Amino acid sequence: MLKKLPLPVWTIALPILAWLAYFLPLQGIGGFGTAILVVFLIGSVLSAVHHAEVVAHKVGEPFGTLLLALAVTTIEVALIVSLMLTGGPGTEELARDTVFAAVMIILTGMIGICLLAGGVKFKQQEFSLDGVKAALVALTAILVLTLILPNYTTSMAGPSYTTAQLIFVAIISLILYGAFVLVQAVRHRDFFLPPGDDGNEEVHAAPPTKAVALGSGLLLLVCLGIVVLLAKALAPDIEDAVISAGAPKSLVGVIIAGVVLLPEGLAAYRAAKKNRLQTSLNLALGSALASIGLTIPAVAIVSIITGMTITLGIDTKSMVLLLLSQFTIMLSLGSGRTNVLQGVVLLTIFAAYLFTIIAP
Repeated sequence: MLKKLPLPVWTIALPILAWLAYFLPLQGIGGFGTAILVVFLIGSVLSAVHHAEVVAHKVGEPFGTLLLALAVTTIEVALIVSLMLTGGPGTEELARDTVFAAVMIILTGMIGICLLAGGVKFKQQEFSLDGVKAALVALTAILVLTLILPNYTTSMAGPSYTTAQLIFVAIISLILYGAFVLVQAVRHRDFFLPPGDDGNEEVHAAPPTKAVALGSGLLLLVCLGIVVLLAKALAPDIEDAVISAGAPKSLVGVIIAGVVLLPEGLAAYRAAKKNRLQTSLNLALGSALASIGLTIPAVAIVSIITGMTITLGIDTKSMVLLLLSQFTIMLSLGSGRTNVLQGVVLLTIFAAYLFTIIAP
């Protein structure tokens, strides 16, 4: 009799097959090859979510969600930097567009779906207000300093920073994100723990062994790596489809950001459906902070080394949507309890964001 594997076979097989498919010339055979890559991309995302949950169960909160956020963001940064170094004209706005898309997807789309799903199933959900406030205060400062302030500095024309200003903002971003991680993982870890066991059976379930957790951790990196590589490989096809549909090219960045964030989004959604809203918010807000707090310093280094001028300031329409999203999030998460209304409002803003990209 065969011994049962400690992890589902599909979570191991799909990412391995995805890596094999990536190195085969499947895109050369047309739409069928592209469809195969899309299937493996989705399968790798689902596998990543499973392995992230295994690791999170082993290390506990908030380290599990912090690990997933850092892993996804590190690979996201690598993707942006590689595209900047190998891309042509227009790459000076790539970091800004990707970061802004990621933040809007997280603040309005990801959190909106979690609040709506949790509210429909449980009517009302609770979370630690102290942890959310700590994340939001750091996120607000980073967003304004990196995406809005460049529009109003006068040392350099346009929505860009001078080299000295860019270095300063990069250091500030790292300090703010580092301070948040210190608060989340060391100084005030209790702020980010669920308020009680929420009646979840998983809280009392036996954690996986060290070997299983280590295996899932390695497979998580394998899954995230192929997700980003497939997203990059499929980007030209996505761009062609967007242009053929008559939509603006900026929609491509939104689609790619959505694919990269899909593992975290699914993990957050599943946590909300299990009445673990604190885990969902840890994932979402921690991911938003990591996305902008690590990306800006990375692209600043690339800009300084290559002499490339990068555009960071967003336009007026984007500023309105960003400030509306941040203000709504603060109101929605200001009481320590949520219901379906907050989810509906956030998803409405997300729909407005997507609609104004297509019809600016």
